[in-house]
Amino acid sequence: MNVLITGGAGFLGRRLARALVDRGVLTGASGRDERIDRIVLLDVVAAEGLESSMLTPRAGDIADPHVLDLVIDADTTAIFHLAAVVSGGAEADFDLGMRVNFDATRQLLEVCRQRGHRPRIVFTSSVAVFGGDLPDLVQETTALTPQSSYGAEKAMAELLLADYTRKGFVDGRALRLPTVSVRPGRPNAALSSFASSIIREPLNGEPAVCPVDRGARVWILSPDRAVQCLIRGHELPSETLGIFRSVNLPGLSVTVGEMVAALERLAGPEVVRLIRWEPDARVQRIVASWPGAFETSRAEALGFRGDADIESVIRAHMATQAKS
Repeated sequence: MNVLITGGAGFLGRRLARALVDRGVLTGASGRDERIDRIVLLDVVAAEGLESSMLTPRAGDIADPHVLDLVIDADTTAIFHLAAVVSGGAEADFDLGMRVNFDATRQLLEVCRQRGHRPRIVFTSSVAVFGGDLPDLVQETTALTPQSSYGAEKAMAELLLADYTRKGFVDGRALRLPTVSVRPGRPNAALSSFASSIIREPLNGEPAVCPVDRGARVWILSPDRAVQCLIRGHELPSETLGIFRSVNLPGLSVTVGEMVAALERLAGPEVVRLIRWEPDARVQRIVASWPGAFETSRAEALGFRGDADIESVIRAHMATQAKS
């Protein structure tokens, strides 16, 4: 089989690609392990530093149907659709967010429909599809009431994926990712970026700014667990999902104060002193609209797993940094 990863030059796309190379196989619609022949990584810039002949980087505009036509062929039976304009970027630039987060998703689905080969598509949705006045524990059946453009775009894409699946054009599954933390690299435009930077930067001996107060609650998942969930999402038999194609992935419900306390226990008070608390009303308003805890029994029954605790998330990041 051929695999397409959109957003393939991003940290999660590259990590997923490495995991697939290591596996060499992926369970397909046949229910059996199928050999992976090629993995195409599509992004606005070509992924660099690849170490496997299985990996093929491609640079292009995902919203351009001609680009998608080049990277999706009859053997592209596995698609991981990760490409997105992150929350802060989508909120600041409505046209760009709609073009990449919604229009490009429709273009991708349409190319697959025209190919007629019904690929499995794993779409990374977000907990931002929920918002506003929510129950303490959000169910998968809770009404989608996003309070950001990013959340609205993800919600619309979920509905589109479900309808293309209902029509038999694709076999789609939407995974509502928690905030992935701790992300490597530098802060990005995601409004949840602080959930990584308040851990990552202090551990690197650099200052970090936290734009929310200590009581802000976030739902997080480590990068390694996120990749495992993506692969599990692809390998699930279609009939186990039924008509409801979206899954709330397991995560950790923690406050920012609890994250910082765990960092202090593992790395000491001097590291924590590098965090500056500078509340940003805009960020706080949107983050406060996100749900802080989810009912995930269905996801767990389907074989998805979250992290044990916040300490294990921070330890995993520290171990990764020590190897690099």
